[in-house]
Amino acid sequence: MALLTPTAQPKALRETFVPPLENGDRLTRDEFERRYAAMPEHVRAELVEGVVIMASPVRHTMHGAPHADLLSWAAIYRAGTPGVFGGADATVRLDLDNELQPDVYLLIDPARGGKARIDKDDYIKGAPEFIAEIAASTVSHDLGPS
Repeated sequence: MALLTPTAQPKALRETFVPPLENGDRLTRDEFERRYAAMPEHVRAELVEGVVIMASPVRHTMHGAPHADLLSWAAIYRAGTPGVFGGADATVRLDLDNELQPDVYLLIDPARGGKARIDKDDYIKGAPEFIAEIAASTVSHDLGPS
């Protein structure tokens, strides 16, 4: 049996098939979001300078515990600072080549001068005033090419 190349496949199959995300794919933000929406719920990925970065498993000591501490600090700061809100692991659309899911973020209410906004589809658009990432488990990506 011969395999069909993507362009030789029937039109209906080409229009419904969504290729899976692969670490290192170079995609537009729209294509990244289309493929990400088709991935299983447990899969996490980010688009950094147009390149797909797939999340790797994380360890307790190197990521889980520091993440919990950072979240606790951010929650206390947010609770004591009027006009500040935030969260964890939500999608941040920085621009057309960068879509991140930072470990923790804080935003200033736009009515108080904050620059980021919550889109109609509930994603963050623009850079939050504070983003933190526990980098021990993703140091090769976070530090960039040498």
